[in-house]
Amino acid sequence: MKLGFIGLGIMGTPMALHLVNAGHELFVHTRSALPEAIAATSATACGNAAEVARNADIVFTMVPDTPDVEAVLFGANGIADGLIGAATRKTVVDMSSISPMATKDFAARINDLGADYLDAPVSGGEVGAKAATLTIMVGGDEAVFARVKPLFELMGKNITLVGGNGDGQTTKVANQIIVALNIAAVGEALLFASKAGADPAKVRQALMGGFASSRILEVHGERMIKRTFAPGFRIKLHQKDLGLALQGARELGVALPQTAGAAQLMQACAANGLGELDHSALVRALELMANHAVAQEG
Repeated sequence: MKLGFIGLGIMGTPMALHLVNAGHELFVHTRSALPEAIAATSATACGNAAEVARNADIVFTMVPDTPDVEAVLFGANGIADGLIGAATRKTVVDMSSISPMATKDFAARINDLGADYLDAPVSGGEVGAKAATLTIMVGGDEAVFARVKPLFELMGKNITLVGGNGDGQTTKVANQIIVALNIAAVGEALLFASKAGADPAKVRQALMGGFASSRILEVHGERMIKRTFAPGFRIKLHQKDLGLALQGARELGVALPQTAGAAQLMQACAANGLGELDHSALVRALELMANHAVAQEG
């Protein structure tokens, strides 16, 4: 198939590699330098998003935030420009994590241009992107989903059509709420244990065998103890996602008090210059308040 991929960052690069390595003809565009891993493949670099859309039948986007998606879709030389006058019906698949409300508007505008639209945000981080084990949460038409699903299967394992356009993004926001609160819970537990004089590594080992066990305790608990905060998913991006959750909560008239608390912890990290670290470094905000670290650096 002729595929397009726009946004070749930490997540987008390995996702695009899975597509081109499966034998598909790939057209790519990214605002930064073309990653060496992509340049070494048969992928064709395009000068802008419109050029990608003109060449590809299905275009994937993976960019940081709602304004970035809007610019890629509808800005100068955007995907929309490449859809005008297309001889065949094309499909746009946004795999970014953005506003569910904006997504519904974007989908309607793309549909008006005679193209299909799926919102398909992912969970699993850089590790899942590289291993092709991402969880993919999809919103859109069932027939369009069925057509694109074989491509999703090259990038992920748990692939679910949740509902119509916007429902994939709503699911991703819910995912980010759960992950953030779990990181905060693990951080508080390990901080409490360490301050009380217990070995946090052994506490974590013991908890892994009980009801408190979780993927967050396994992966991010280890990061907190070993102080390995190189980004798999940056605090500033998770902070953006929690902002979407709280914005949606205001629009829906519901209270999300624990989400608001986690967002404030991430804000404290950002205020202390830690926004580029992995979101497991949320524990640093707790440590600053306690004047105690879960474990010593190094």
